[in-house]
Amino acid sequence: MFSLSRSDFGSDFVFGCATAAYQIEGGQADGRGTSIWDTFSATPGNVHGGDTGAIACDHYNRWPEDLDLIADAGFDGYRFSFAWPRLIPEGTGAVNQAGLDFYDRLIDGMLERGIKPFATLYHWDLPSTLQDRGGWMNRDIAGWFADYATLIGEHFGDRLHATATINEPWCVAFLSHYLGVHAPGYRDLRAAARAMHHVLFAHGTAIGALRAQGVKNLGIVTNLQKCEPASESEADAAASHLFDGVFNRWYLDGVYKGQYPADIVERLASYLPERFEDDMGVVSAPLDWAGINYYSRSLLTEDSDNPVFPAKPVDGPLEKTEMGWEIYPQGLTDLLVRVSRDYTDLPLYVTENGMAEVEGDDDPRRVKYYEDHLRAVLAAREAGADVRGYFAWSLLDNYEWAEGYNKRFGLVNVDYATQARTVKSSYRAFQGMLHNTR
Repeated sequence: MFSLSRSDFGSDFVFGCATAAYQIEGGQADGRGTSIWDTFSATPGNVHGGDTGAIACDHYNRWPEDLDLIADAGFDGYRFSFAWPRLIPEGTGAVNQAGLDFYDRLIDGMLERGIKPFATLYHWDLPSTLQDRGGWMNRDIAGWFADYATLIGEHFGDRLHATATINEPWCVAFLSHYLGVHAPGYRDLRAAARAMHHVLFAHGTAIGALRAQGVKNLGIVTNLQKCEPASESEADAAASHLFDGVFNRWYLDGVYKGQYPADIVERLASYLPERFEDDMGVVSAPLDWAGINYYSRSLLTEDSDNPVFPAKPVDGPLEKTEMGWEIYPQGLTDLLVRVSRDYTDLPLYVTENGMAEVEGDDDPRRVKYYEDHLRAVLAAREAGADVRGYFAWSLLDNYEWAEGYNKRFGLVNVDYATQARTVKSSYRAFQGMLHNTR
């Protein structure tokens, strides 16, 4: 159990849990189109064990049980994502009524249980037909995404407590187009540079489309990494600053300052879209809140073999999760304070935080991880950061992207053979805290 009480955070603080459509829904029927993750996972060698999200946690059919788990734990909010190909199978054009009906049921189910819907428009499942047209490398995606946002606003907007445009633009752009780890699996500098801009340009056009539909409480979710030099050398300090530029500053500077960091622009200048500067007013469209996903830190050293980004992470000395990520709660405090001090006075939400752990219902390391990171949030608030909420990742063990079903982040254990749900100790810890109002 946690030693904290929810009263330590104040009466208006939102506690929630988070998931993503492709990772839990399954239900690849009823008119849903294919996504880049369907084809990426079907390609041998891309995903551990050849796993796909075809069934995942069968949330498409089991959503009432899952919402009951959220309500029974005492969570105030549920951060979920819409699946673009479920709603618009070809990415543009005809709308799938069965998809609208599913999210109607899901959102109404949240409201019936007193759960605030925190929606994300895009959590990585781009319709395959749009990838055929260049996907995030094509500037036209800003218009496609705005049209999709308009549909969301028209049909669901008045029932959503908060709406984010993009989840983790670094993953959408850099991890997927330069490092090739996620769909669509490119390893191309020009592709990455264009995606890095277009993902934020599309974010801005979607904000405009949502506001035109009267949707309130809009934001974006950036994943941030605490970057620290691996040694006291000047070279490692420069490597850390560079890595921070690619991972953090590009997205924070673009969204909250309306300009990209000059050192990264200089390295990407010949690959970026022409006249990208003209789009920065759209990229930095005013928001109502800022979402931050945090998992770990990176220790950086110089990488002389990489002439473009001469920086590489090295293994750190701290205890690690099953993903191999260091457990470093101080990094969450530091990043929350940094964003509030250097970038924006908007309300901040920790929109994802959690750890992969070995299978089992008893997960004391995860309980400690959450307690330590909740204390990190309190420390950030004491230092002046306006943090309004915290979402645990994840409600369920689920499809962990390139790791397939090999890594488990859930508060609830899922037996993938039977789809049986069993709550873990970490679920009980949240339940105990959230029902304790002392």
